[in-house]
Amino acid sequence: MTTDTPRDVTAGNYRFLPGIAPFSSGAVAMPGFEVVHATLRAPMPWRGGFALIDRHLRELGRPRAALCAIELRSPAPFTFGGFDEFNAGYRALLTEWKLLVDGENPIARTNVAPVVGAPREPSLYGFGYTVPGRTARQSFIVAGAGELRDRANGPDGIVRRGETSPDAMREKATFVMDTMERRLRGLGAEWADVTMIEIYTPHPIEPFVRDVVLGRAGAAAVHGVRWFPSQPPIVGLEYEMDLRGVYRELTI
Repeated sequence: MTTDTPRDVTAGNYRFLPGIAPFSSGAVAMPGFEVVHATLRAPMPWRGGFALIDRHLRELGRPRAALCAIELRSPAPFTFGGFDEFNAGYRALLTEWKLLVDGENPIARTNVAPVVGAPREPSLYGFGYTVPGRTARQSFIVAGAGELRDRANGPDGIVRRGETSPDAMREKATFVMDTMERRLRGLGAEWADVTMIEIYTPHPIEPFVRDVVLGRAGAAAVHGVRWFPSQPPIVGLEYEMDLRGVYRELTI
């Protein structure tokens, strides 16, 4: 069950919005700390990616608990059942790392399937973690979300399921934008704190991006959007977004 009340990860120096078993809805640094976002120069199989994260954090003198967000790239969208199967292995690794908080997963996540250049297996593309740092503005990562009203209903929970007309895509984008704003507020942040708006869809975004996304993004609209021609992680979904507000972006 999701909630708009954040919970503390004291060992990692951040707070998270509870989401579902595979991931949280977002993470925000505690006072005195900041979230750093890192992108891999080339994606690597996700388990090896976690080994890379482990080395990176150790070099910085940060605990595993500082890991607060993961970005994955997959070969193709999963079925609902296939997604659950993958997530069981993913959550098992987080359990092994002792990252769960009273059984809840604090790690925000985005997982999409590029339409060009997709990896051969689910792979790590990027991650976020906390370090001691600036506190003038909130630093955070909002997890990816698609146009799924109620996951318990499976495919029937998808907004305008099976439709990709400009009108349908506008409705999907509006629904996802509502989710982004709700999560942003839940983290105690606002649009002025956002430094990156990312959209994942194989469909044209020009018909709606100006008013549905940038028109509602306030001060963050000056940064534009980053568009990834990609499918969301589950078959039937057509549109996904995530957000972040960070001081530092790395490529490793």
